[in-house]
Amino acid sequence: MSSSSADRALESADARRRAANIGPLGMFFRGFLKHPVMVGSVIPSSGKLIDRMLSRVDWANTKVFVEYGPGVGTFCQPILDRMAPDATLIAIDTNADFVDYLRRRIVDSRFRPVHGSAADVGAILAEHGHEAADYILSGLPFSTLPPGVGPAIARETQAALKTGGAFLVYQFSPKVRDFLVPHFPRIDHEFELINIPPAQLYWAWKD
Repeated sequence: MSSSSADRALESADARRRAANIGPLGMFFRGFLKHPVMVGSVIPSSGKLIDRMLSRVDWANTKVFVEYGPGVGTFCQPILDRMAPDATLIAIDTNADFVDYLRRRIVDSRFRPVHGSAADVGAILAEHGHEAADYILSGLPFSTLPPGVGPAIARETQAALKTGGAFLVYQFSPKVRDFLVPHFPRIDHEFELINIPPAQLYWAWKD
């Protein structure tokens, strides 16, 4: 190995060590600074929002749960705590730092962190041996995603869900409904004040 290659390897190892020592809030804020259009807030979701968002899931019959943009795993552990022992949680994020952080932080045989795009959810499910998901959760900021990405995610999500499943979405802008309506004829909506900032909650059902 050349000296320059060795130096780069040492720098990479140092970077991983520094990341491992960052707490979830620090990691979340760093992710927001690096990819602001992909992270909806500088503050993770509140416990009240998490409980309310997950309250409509039929956990006894859930075998495959997918989350888009898990960040530092604010929802991941509450989902795992509710899931059956033989269920699977696939967490998809475009930020490799978040994926590496989750691999280190969450040790659970049911957990599958994936570095990839939510628009590829069908292919990712197939790679993990599943035809469809029971539920898909997203906190991605649809209104600030690059052009065409939001509609593609909504379309692919509808295709990836089992009949009777739902796309669970929490947002700070009601504009996300425009992305959901073309693909989901039944959408439930609530508003959660106990969160910073207050959030719009949507359950888009695949009937």
